Amino acid sequence: MSHLRFLIIMAASIAMVVGVGVPAHADPTPGPDGGNSSLDALRANLASASEGYIKAEAELESSKLKQAGLQQQLTVAEAELARVRQRVAVYAAESYRTGRITALSLMLQATSTEDLIGRAETLDGVSRVDAGRLDGLAEAKARVAEAKSAIDAEVAKQSATTAEMARRKAAAQKALSNAVAAPPQIDPSGIAIARAAPRNADGTWPTESCSVDDPTTSGCITPRTLWALSEAKRAGFTQYVSCYRPGDKYEHPKGRACDFSATPSGFVNASATGDNKVYGNRLAAYFVKNAKALAVMYVVWYCQIWTYTAGWHVYRSAGSNCGDDPAGDHTNHVHVSIF
Repeated sequence: MSHLRFLIIMAASIAMVVGVGVPAHADPTPGPDGGNSSLDALRANLASASEGYIKAEAELESSKLKQAGLQQQLTVAEAELARVRQRVAVYAAESYRTGRITALSLMLQATSTEDLIGRAETLDGVSRVDAGRLDGLAEAKARVAEAKSAIDAEVAKQSATTAEMARRKAAAQKALSNAVAAPPQIDPSGIAIARAAPRNADGTWPTESCSVDDPTTSGCITPRTLWALSEAKRAGFTQYVSCYRPGDKYEHPKGRACDFSATPSGFVNASATGDNKVYGNRLAAYFVKNAKALAVMYVVWYCQIWTYTAGWHVYRSAGSNCGDDPAGDHTNHVHVSIF
């Protein structure tokens, strides 16, 4: 074989390999997200808006649960106050009917020193009973007032939280003002239900850091991201995934995002088609359907971005056609960011 013919065959082989796109098992650098300065700003704004909205929503739900508990306490306290008032009223009526024995008349009727001491002890007992009834009435009133005050505080908190949610939603809509609204990728009716990620005892989301090992890389992710990843795998989404990636862009360096390849063995520089695109459609729909349970901030897939506050919108990184940049347009992988 001549040297020239050998070079021609090698060049043709390389072209064939590049054409089909070889799976990349190692974390790509700078990563499969791609993007430009405009998209960087958009995603930063959307992340901030979604973070604030998800946090406020959880606080609102927590406040409503707390208010319900306080309402039960108020109901019990008001019932107790009614019972105490009734007992005091009966006692007062009986005292009026029989006439109260004054301390002076009781002492004057004493016939001996021992009798006088006994009458004094009786008078002291009556006084303690009277004081106890009055203290019980005052305590019942105080419990009612305390419960009402706490409920008022929760209502005020809810009003402020609702206003914050509206502000965050408006911020997301403003960030997407130049993006065209888009239909959902797939009907979520047949998509699996995820188990909800752990929350604080009061229903709010715990603050988390990049503190647990990322099973997809040598880096770290947050416990909530690990939960979302595990739930997706439990639902059957087991193709190649990469979560942690160093850098200063988006949520990957914070351990709060994962990229799910549309192809089984790794990322390829080509848009997903056929079964691979169906897989991506269903995975994107899975995270959208379970966004509240898993604290999903946003999902990017096939030239569209879904945000918790504004739904689906067109998302294009470069070129005039969807898929001109498979990584930037997210036509070869599904990106999910977790609160």
